[in-house]
Amino acid sequence: MNRIDEVFQTLRNQRAALMPYLPLGYPTLAASHDLICAAQDAGANMLELGIPFSDPLADGPVIQHATQAALENGMDLGKCLDMVQDVRDHGVTIPLILMGYYNPLLRYDVKKFARDAFEAGADGVIAPDVPVEEAEELKHALHAQELHLILLAAPTSSDERLRKIGKSTRGFLYLVSLTGVTGARAGVPAGLEEFIKRARAATDKPVCVGFGIADAASAKRVAELADGVIVGSALVQKIGDASNAVENARQFIGELWQAIHQKS
Repeated sequence: MNRIDEVFQTLRNQRAALMPYLPLGYPTLAASHDLICAAQDAGANMLELGIPFSDPLADGPVIQHATQAALENGMDLGKCLDMVQDVRDHGVTIPLILMGYYNPLLRYDVKKFARDAFEAGADGVIAPDVPVEEAEELKHALHAQELHLILLAAPTSSDERLRKIGKSTRGFLYLVSLTGVTGARAGVPAGLEEFIKRARAATDKPVCVGFGIADAASAKRVAELADGVIVGSALVQKIGDASNAVENARQFIGELWQAIHQKS
């Protein structure tokens, strides 16, 4: 069984999965490796690992800055896969989901990417600029290696489109909580509860929410509604460029974990 499925099976009807996002290669390659290990130690149930790209159209300024810094550090897709392999060799056992735009995957060769990602120890892929109508090539390549292609749905998605995306996604359905790019916002977006209800009616897959979750209070609220909580920009801000990036991340992820596990 894919590790992603194992996590949701274990957590079913108990609590939501905590899924931090870390841009690979930021703030340095060495720190990025240590951040993955620290995130697992701090309570992350799975990790979304960002493959740096020069034109991250779904991302706001915080992640744009981080991915640009990663590129300047020499990070590329091959090194991302090497890092996944290395953290597996160093005892990371939680699911690792690569988040990458399609252009680098296409340039690398989609089938080769799927094979190498599986061999490195990845469990799934999120490609935010690949709509469900254009996902067949990537889906077939990943599924042939037992990797999950995780699709995104927006609040503007119709019920019919939600059903289409919900049928095609594997692992979970990624709900973009708001219209716009990534970035921490104050509070939980209006209409999120209704959006989650529509998504649950459209798919039998777990439903996870990302974009805009800024703090422990917001994570707690989302965890009461969804099967998974994805936190990216707020964590990247905490990491910063400082020498204490790993400890900052460990503390913040620990706060998120405590909030999600806190009984109402």
